[in-house]
Parts: sequence; structure tokens; C-alpha cells
Amino acid sequence: MVRVIKSITDAKSLIGEEVGLSDWIVVDQHRIDQFAEATADHQWIHVDTERAAREMPDGKTIAHGYLTLALIPALTGKFLHIENLTRAVNLGLNKVRFYAPIPVGSRLRGRATVLQARQRAGALLLTSEVRIEVEGQQKPACIAETLGMYVFDEENSKKRD
Repeated sequence: MVRVIKSITDAKSLIGEEVGLSDWIVVDQHRIDQFAEATADHQWIHVDTERAAREMPDGKTIAHGYLTLALIPALTGKFLHIENLTRAVNLGLNKVRFYAPIPVGSRLRGRATVLQARQRAGALLLTSEVRIEVEGQQKPACIAETLGMYVFDEENSKKRD
């Protein structure tokens, strides 16, 4: 279910609520290798499948922590629909913790809860907690507190009233 936000008041009504749970996606070696190539992070625990088979506890490579973070927009992008939006800006993260590795071939999903919604410079500043869950694991792989700034098109909003 997509949550619709038409105003800062609408966003404030979601504080403390889980706003979405994504579908599962697979983190395969191809995705990990593409991320390694894009970021020049070729640490063997991510890309060397033969060495990982010998030296890693589960015998598998693991996803980069920053790949996990980079998947947040894809996992959570359909949770909210903000009407009369002129632009959305990623302001970053307040806190990130990696609790468990993501072994290659794992399925993961995102779960988001709104922590705070407030007006800032005429826009909506939304703080959310995003949990990245790995299928079959008790602990989340990652918990990140994300910050997004959403600017409403005030002129078009007034025309509709």
C-alpha cells in the first residue's frame, strides 16, 4: 500500500508508523561485481569467489555495506507518494549500523518507519528508519536513519483548493 502525502500535516500523521515493506530482491555476484567496479572497491571478501570459498565462514562472498545503503532508494521508493512535489533531495543519513553480512545469493528487503516529519525552509524534512532484512536471518543486515527533503509545488496546490 502506497501512503499518500499531500502536506506536512499528512506526513506528521505517519510518525511512528511503518510505511512500507518491499518485495524481496536477490543480491547476486553480478550485482556485487558491478558495485565493486563502480566504486573501485575490489576487496576480496566481495569479489573473489574462490578465495571466499576457502576463507569465509560460509564459503561465500558478501555484499559491500555501501551496496546495501545504495539499494535503499530501490527498496523504499514506492512506499510514499508525495503529491504536488517539485523536487526531492536526499540529505543523507543520521546513523547507520551494519549488523549482519549479506552473503551472495541472499534475498533482502527493506522496511521503513517514519521517525520525524517537520517543516524546514518551506519543505518537508522526513526522517525515516530503514531496516534491511535478509531472508532467513534473525538480525537485520543494516539499520539506517535516512533524511529526505521534499519540496511542494505551493502554486499548484493553491490552484486546486
